[in-house]
Amino acid sequence: MFASETPTGQASATVSPPAAPPADGPVSRKRIVAVGTVAVVLIAGAGAAAWAYGGDVPRGTEILGVELGGKSRTEAERALTDAVGPRTGAPVAIDLAGERFSLAAADLGLRLNVDLSVGKAIKGSPRLTGTRSVPPVIELDEARLEKALRERLDPEKITLKKPGITYAGLVPKPTYPAAGQGLDVPAAAAAVRQSWLVGGIATIALVPRPPATTKEQVDALVADLAVPAVAAPVTVAVGDKSLTLSPKAIAEGLVFRADDDGRLTPAIDGPKLHAAAAKAFAAVEREPEQATITVAGGKPKIVAGTPGDLVDLAKLGPALLAVLPNPAPRTVDAELSRQEGATTESDLAKLGVKEKVSTFTTYFTGGSKSPRSQNIMTIARAVDGGVVQPGETFSLNKHTGERTYAAGYKDAPVIVGGKLEPGVGGGASQFTTTLFNAAYYAGLEDVEHKPHSFYFSRYPAVIESTIFYPTLDLKFKNTTPYGILIDTSYTSKSVTVSMWSTKVYDSVKTVRSPRRNITSPPTVYREPGPKCITSSGLPGFTQDAWRVIRKDGKEVEREKFTWRYDPEPRFICGAKP
Repeated sequence: MFASETPTGQASATVSPPAAPPADGPVSRKRIVAVGTVAVVLIAGAGAAAWAYGGDVPRGTEILGVELGGKSRTEAERALTDAVGPRTGAPVAIDLAGERFSLAAADLGLRLNVDLSVGKAIKGSPRLTGTRSVPPVIELDEARLEKALRERLDPEKITLKKPGITYAGLVPKPTYPAAGQGLDVPAAAAAVRQSWLVGGIATIALVPRPPATTKEQVDALVADLAVPAVAAPVTVAVGDKSLTLSPKAIAEGLVFRADDDGRLTPAIDGPKLHAAAAKAFAAVEREPEQATITVAGGKPKIVAGTPGDLVDLAKLGPALLAVLPNPAPRTVDAELSRQEGATTESDLAKLGVKEKVSTFTTYFTGGSKSPRSQNIMTIARAVDGGVVQPGETFSLNKHTGERTYAAGYKDAPVIVGGKLEPGVGGGASQFTTTLFNAAYYAGLEDVEHKPHSFYFSRYPAVIESTIFYPTLDLKFKNTTPYGILIDTSYTSKSVTVSMWSTKVYDSVKTVRSPRRNITSPPTVYREPGPKCITSSGLPGFTQDAWRVIRKDGKEVEREKFTWRYDPEPRFICGAKP
């Protein structure tokens, strides 16, 4: 190397090339190979990197077996949805402590969150070889899962004993907890998530669970709350008025609830407290009146309800619970809240009660003042205005309760053991038959009824019903999409039941077979006395009746009813001659 002056006067360096080695010498080949290898590696490395990081999702990434690598986020979401979407409607197979069943995904709130699942996939690193499997994000409502599992689980398999405190009069009685087998909900949820979209079975085992509340904590609740709570009354101030909760009412309203983990928590049960101290609350409250439907001028009319002012039990509960551990005197403040009746005008308007869909009348003798007639009128008044919601089953016994003297019923002839005897509520079966026929001709579903053992000419043969509390009932189900209003009326010689709703059927008619197997009535002599009622007797027979329902010009149902009537004996009060 030597120095020289450039035209500009600046110094520069010149490197003399080395002597060239022989063309076929080893040094030349090694250098060429080395330089070429480096170039290839650099080029290959740059290409591999570009390939691996192409798209939003790194190469080699999959979710539920769906290859997403190299795709943009939008493409990946679409690919996952298209491939897995059809599977998301499948139920999840469960093995719960040895019992196998399936649960609908929708009932558990199961959902594949595609957006979050692809988001997890994007965050990973690429793989030039092999596969990186990303778990999907599956949403699940654990509360709904727990409810569904507990409904299917044999209660006897849950051996965890829950704690509790109840009152025997005013004395608290504790129930102590004990460890046992229980349900691990988070683990169950994890099993469901893992198995749902891959066609597996979620195996859920019961695990040892200690109770969340100990025996010592139960004793502390008894000493610190349960005992002092009922030691004295509590005054509840409501504006310028007040009411007193007696220790007995407090014992009814103070409850100790244990959850499935054995955690015992005290609370005030507002409805129980209100029921136990109903008279005390009535002094400061005004009950709401619910809206009703009545028939006026031959048309159904909705009568608006009246709001009431009731003690806000939701706010009273925590305030009352806070003072119960304290010694007397104890006072809490309460507020009145405006509340509508249980049924509002809007509720009734939705029922579609707009026209008469059936009516039936039966006749009786004796005038309006006979005990039997009085019973018919009493039960008719009790049922008048009843509303049967769509899908609801109406029970006559449940609606009226037991028919007793206190409820206004009187003694009149009833059939007891195949004999006519005086009994409270006699005649109620005539109203039952009238109501049954009104429901029958409205096309409603017959759930429960039983015809009389003897035939009475005042009733339509076969299509009639008796009643006896509590063993014999009349039940029918409203199978229409509209509400049913039961409208009753009576005169001194008849009772009528009409059903008001929206007409569903063209017609409902009865076709009867001839009577067969006719038997003559025997003569029976009975001991004279107040229980002996004479009768002229009626023959027995068997007969069929078909309810024929037509809709849109076609017969849509033909239901068969068959009954065998016993011959009614000719009862004579006196000795046989």
